[in-house]
Amino acid sequence: MAKSIMIQGTMSGVGKSLLCAALCRIFRQDGLRAAPFKSQNMALNSYVTRDGLEMGRAQVMQAQAAGTEPDVRMNPILLKPCSDTGSQVIVNGEVRGQMPAAQYFGYKTRLIPEILAAYRSLAAEYDVIVIEGAGSPAEINLKQNDIVNMGLARLVNAPVLLAGDIDRGGVFAQLVGTAVLLEPEELARVRGLIINKFRGDAEILRPGLAMLEEKTGLPVLGVVPYLQADIDDEDSLAPRLERTASRKPLDVAVIRLPHISNFTDFAPLEAHSLMGVRYVKRSDELGRPDLLILPGTKNTTGDLLWLRQSGLEAAVLKLAEAGIPVLGICGGYQMLGRTLRDPEGTEGGGPRFLRGMGLLPTDTVFLRQKTRARVRGEVAAGILAGACVDGYEIHSGITARDDCGEGLDFCRLEGGRADGCVRGNVSGTYLHGLFDSGEAAEALAQALCRQKGLDYETASPVERTAYLDVQYDILAKDVRAALDMEAVYRILEEGA
Repeated sequence: MAKSIMIQGTMSGVGKSLLCAALCRIFRQDGLRAAPFKSQNMALNSYVTRDGLEMGRAQVMQAQAAGTEPDVRMNPILLKPCSDTGSQVIVNGEVRGQMPAAQYFGYKTRLIPEILAAYRSLAAEYDVIVIEGAGSPAEINLKQNDIVNMGLARLVNAPVLLAGDIDRGGVFAQLVGTAVLLEPEELARVRGLIINKFRGDAEILRPGLAMLEEKTGLPVLGVVPYLQADIDDEDSLAPRLERTASRKPLDVAVIRLPHISNFTDFAPLEAHSLMGVRYVKRSDELGRPDLLILPGTKNTTGDLLWLRQSGLEAAVLKLAEAGIPVLGICGGYQMLGRTLRDPEGTEGGGPRFLRGMGLLPTDTVFLRQKTRARVRGEVAAGILAGACVDGYEIHSGITARDDCGEGLDFCRLEGGRADGCVRGNVSGTYLHGLFDSGEAAEALAQALCRQKGLDYETASPVERTAYLDVQYDILAKDVRAALDMEAVYRILEEGA
């Protein structure tokens, strides 16, 4: 069975996901077969595996860092919030249903056998399992039924490294306070501390490290700098969603919907030398971009109502009428159509019928059955025409184009199936990962340059996988230099 090591944090957003990815990469570089594991992930960024199952993007990113194929066993429970008090519950890649938080709190311990089955199955195939916690182990109101922090560490007998975020301030209070709130048997599992996201001169920090070790009785295994690797973020707390301006020649505006999902779709555009991507929450921020994108969402009807009430829908319609290219992806595509019907209440209690934006001749009916598929094809019409794409579908709902001959297929998929719709300067598609191959991103840059009258020198498409491979090496190099890796390997060998 594989050895294990677990990264827990003093709170959400301390960088657990990237630290786990770095360890996955380091172990791979050192000749070990490593796999990530997070028993329960709450995020709206998800991914479809080769066998058509859904998992969180964070563990996909970590699997890629480890050089292994993403597997739903690496994230057996995925919670996709659909409101402030409830989530869609996905277990082993399949939807179990929608649950209010209180109901799930009582239900989740029944999932422990499935969590352990997934973990043990991975542990039989790999040398090392790198486990990521969630939030903080010191959330005393949630400890009773914990299945993702110390509760999981106990179930799989994993040693724990505790990480704090110095960039937010108060890292010493974070780490000492967390240690104080842990039960003695929980604290005994913590084998070392990590200070993450440090900027500045580490020598100035050294006196504080000695006091930290004295107060907690735990060694500080490293001070990790604020990492510069360009790697997908886990959720909507990501700093990239705060981008509101760009100095690049092409301006791409993405509507920051309240329940935005799979915004990792736009990471290849953000990395492109010519395209600046910004996220817009108000109509007065929108301006006149070169491309407007309506992204995916976990609550299409709720977010369409928000667009309508905020004045952004009117601004989008005005830009579309002026000839600005508009692209809708998944939920954004559904919004662009004429009608949205939800006869089964799939959208979490929203309206059963809603008028769409009317920019595409399509109608959507939401169903409880979720479509999950990996797909390849060629864009047939619109601003990306001719580009080959390799993406995936995750959506509840069927969208049909009217039969009056209006509109074109957006994409022709392998096997003869069509996807999406194009009418004039407005395009819609269900395909996530649209720009990952690099070819579609390059086609978009060229088309926007032509539209804007800019010179464009053809460049080789940057394949996203190759780009990320370099970024994972950068991440591993920085973390390896910052951590006491001899101590990490010793902890790995000794276990809990």
